[in-house]
Amino acid sequence: MSPSLLLGRLKAHRQADWDAYTHHDFVEQLGAGSLPRESFLHYLRQDYVLLIHFARAWALAVVKSDRVSEMRVASSTVHSLIDEEMKLHIATCAEEGISEDELEATPESTANLAYTRFVTDTGLRGDLLDLLVALSPCVFGYYEIGTRLAEKSGGPPPEHPYHDWINTYTGEEYAEVCATAGSMLDDVAHRTIGTDFEASPRWPSLMRIFSTASKLEAGFWQMGLDGS
Repeated sequence: MSPSLLLGRLKAHRQADWDAYTHHDFVEQLGAGSLPRESFLHYLRQDYVLLIHFARAWALAVVKSDRVSEMRVASSTVHSLIDEEMKLHIATCAEEGISEDELEATPESTANLAYTRFVTDTGLRGDLLDLLVALSPCVFGYYEIGTRLAEKSGGPPPEHPYHDWINTYTGEEYAEVCATAGSMLDDVAHRTIGTDFEASPRWPSLMRIFSTASKLEAGFWQMGLDGS
């Protein structure tokens, strides 16, 4: 079941883009445990940089919000990104001899620049709904991917090379993050465009934002495989 009614409708209209992202070869290799470690570490370093930008984007959501309840969700997401999700990146890279200072000094790839600046620009030009739709593939896609990979890998077992990554995005804590974000997304959508999403004049624009963000997510996976 989708954590958001709006997300479900967007996915239904842009299923091919969503599937290309959530079933990318990078993801499939990661789930099978066959992803080269060099590809994973390259992705992880870039994702660390991405999380910094996405923390800023969620901080922008505080600015765009007009309700304290939504400000709390956005600010708690900033906290989760900086103080929780980044811990996986720091710990994993430390095991490989990559320090936190080296992580922060990682040069951004073209795919990273394209994705993070698209999200930020969407938020700056649009309203809170535009920003949340641009952020939604990352928030909800990782949970869908993590859950599917956990089921396929049987847990995953402790010896799986990407055990920690899969567990990070399939646990109860991340599920709660998605449930909260999904509720906020629907509340903002209902207040902004009504309950009949497809009937809104803004529907084509929201689909374009969602489609572009999903494609940029797929491009981010490909960047991991390419190592550049």
